[in-house]
Amino acid sequence: MSGTHTAPRKNTTMSRALASDRLGVPSVLFFVLASVAPLTVAAGVVPTAYAVTGLTGIPAGFIAVAIILAIFATGYVAMTRHITNAGAFYAFISRGLGRVVGVAAALIALLSYTFLQVGLYGAFGPSAKGEALTYLHVNWPWWAWALIAWGIVTVLGLLRVDVTGRVLGVFLTAEVILIIALTVSGLIHPAGGSLSFSTLEPSALAKSGFGTFGVLAVVAVLGFIGFEQAPVLAEEARNQRRTIPLATYWALGMICVVYAAASWAMAANVGSGKVVNDAGQMGPGLFFGMGSHSLQVLGGLLFMTSLFAAALSFHNCVWRYIYALGREGVLPSVLGRTGSNSIPKAASLTQSFTGFVAIVVFAIGGWDPMVHLFFWMGTTGGFGVLILLALTSVAIIAFFRADQRGESAWHRIIAPGLSLVLLTGIVVLSVMHYDVLLGVAHGSVVAWALPATYAVVAVIGLVWGVALRASRPETYAAVGLGANAVTGQLHPAHREL
Repeated sequence: MSGTHTAPRKNTTMSRALASDRLGVPSVLFFVLASVAPLTVAAGVVPTAYAVTGLTGIPAGFIAVAIILAIFATGYVAMTRHITNAGAFYAFISRGLGRVVGVAAALIALLSYTFLQVGLYGAFGPSAKGEALTYLHVNWPWWAWALIAWGIVTVLGLLRVDVTGRVLGVFLTAEVILIIALTVSGLIHPAGGSLSFSTLEPSALAKSGFGTFGVLAVVAVLGFIGFEQAPVLAEEARNQRRTIPLATYWALGMICVVYAAASWAMAANVGSGKVVNDAGQMGPGLFFGMGSHSLQVLGGLLFMTSLFAAALSFHNCVWRYIYALGREGVLPSVLGRTGSNSIPKAASLTQSFTGFVAIVVFAIGGWDPMVHLFFWMGTTGGFGVLILLALTSVAIIAFFRADQRGESAWHRIIAPGLSLVLLTGIVVLSVMHYDVLLGVAHGSVVAWALPATYAVVAVIGLVWGVALRASRPETYAAVGLGANAVTGQLHPAHREL
């Protein structure tokens, strides 16, 4: 009789939990840095930032934003010591601000990371098309190359998570080495033969109005999007209390150094007085032009692998959110079950279907993949993550207010409070200057329609959360519990949220 009860219980547990103890600090770091896509930011975002803002203090801007995010990470990492869930933002906000708000946050997270993930196909396709035409004399349409990347991401998304981590590690190592080589080349060949440090000085940020600096802050934050993903991997990490904080801070520090140094090198190489104009004319060439011809060729190829690695990393991030919501009953339960390799295939294939639809729709519509799919979707995805960062800051304060759990005031109140003020300010400035972020005319429909999508999904989430509370109280009680949703375990202080 006991055997008939043991087997079902084992299967249920296996279907509701991800594989544990598979990811160490290096693997988690690879996932995080790959989603940040360092080469994509260095060659794409930085020149755009110089051209759009007109500021020469881009390097100092990256340092300033890194400090803001480090303050946020203080409370964020403290919360990971007490909550383990593949849907990090969703779980944190649910446990801090209540399950209804948590459901809304979950939908915002899904939309944000989906925008970021599918948008990358819009850059990969045209880049692969250009490289293939140049070196292979093959002239396939952008969407054909995007579908090839999509197919590989779909397959890798179904494999063991540690296998995916190794793939990301290879790509990431190659692009970081290239960034370092180009940065060093730019710094040892400064314009006029003299290396200037002016773009690294805080005074470089004060040479324009507050609004323009706000745009710079938003662009810089977009370059860091992805650093927050370490807690998403907590269920699969070895010694998570050590691995997740280390990976988060290492990622933030490495990103800051790489971006600040690369943007400084670009300004130094062409001269701080010319960098804004040259960035507008050369685009990614501003960065790749700092190296030899062979490095430029290699840069074009690694630019594609950077985009691919980011697409794969964000794919894994999205299916983890889908899985977390399915496991807790917020989405259909089939999405919360894992297979023999501990990968939730239904959740992964759902995200793959979303990417396929996006590529097909943009191909049929004949829309510009770089502008409309990559740039607009990527910017809007980053804006959504900004909203989640600000909401999470509030949730951290609320979570520790009920129970200090041995955390210091700096971790519980001071750091989250500071990050809330700073991040909220950036969100407000991004809304005020969304037309500048998208590069469209003032008053353009897309400048308000795209950010408004988050208001729409937030309302849907709030309504669905209230409906769950009224009609499915057992499901509602499990919101934000993660693997504990199976047993209904929850700290007494948070049972009534």
